[in-house]
Amino acid sequence: MAAPRDHKGWGSALVMTLYLLFLLVPIYWLVNMSFKTNAEITGDFSLFPRHLTFANYRTILTDPSWYMGYVNSMIYVGLNTVISVAVALPAAYAFSRYRFMGDKHLFFWLLTNRMAPPAVFALPFFQLYSAVGLFDTHIAVALAHCLFNVPLAVWILEGFMSGVPREIDETAYVDGYSFQRFFVRIFMPLIASGIGVAAFFCFMFSWVELLLSRTLTSVNAKPIAATMTRTVSASGLDWGVLAAAGVLTIIPGALVIWFVRNYIAKGFALGRV
Repeated sequence: MAAPRDHKGWGSALVMTLYLLFLLVPIYWLVNMSFKTNAEITGDFSLFPRHLTFANYRTILTDPSWYMGYVNSMIYVGLNTVISVAVALPAAYAFSRYRFMGDKHLFFWLLTNRMAPPAVFALPFFQLYSAVGLFDTHIAVALAHCLFNVPLAVWILEGFMSGVPREIDETAYVDGYSFQRFFVRIFMPLIASGIGVAAFFCFMFSWVELLLSRTLTSVNAKPIAATMTRTVSASGLDWGVLAAAGVLTIIPGALVIWFVRNYIAKGFALGRV
């Protein structure tokens, strides 16, 4: 009876290995291109760089028009993540613990904002920020992304909060805890996994969003995603620099996943993800 199980295990391992290889091929090819010259990229097919070069990374790390794109992206993504989670925490608690007129309709309306494409809001945001002097600022992009990330964070956190028994709230009040002290010292540690998951998704969606971040910035707050779409010169696309920029763009997301990996694992197992 052991042979069929071993055969099944080998089959599952083979399928998983092939699937992982399939996922890693684009990443490998991106890294491979980042160490090549444009002539080699557009020339013959090669699995490895024939003339290894670090000039593409040197361009990004020494040219302010490139490395400031990463700085700008990190600033508004960090702002958006903090604002979205801070706003979503009390909102999710209200949806989880209280019943009020129109609560289900309001919750559904929040989710519809996440369903709408960013192109719908690009022109209104552009005109509004131009009128109030927020155009081409980090906070402008951070607030614009809140339109999509706050509903997502509320939806995720509400699922975690609903899994915490209400008796914990009542016991804390009986013991003399104020709401602020109870929420920070007791309730938030109980939903730490949910906060980690919500922060991860807010970071991810804000980091990869292009349309709003490109429409609402021009020079001072232009993100790396917008910089990568404006690299056409008289000689064509600079493929090597674009590939190097793509590799460096993956690193912040990978670091975030590494630091919150435990919370994400618990979140997928317990929460509404």
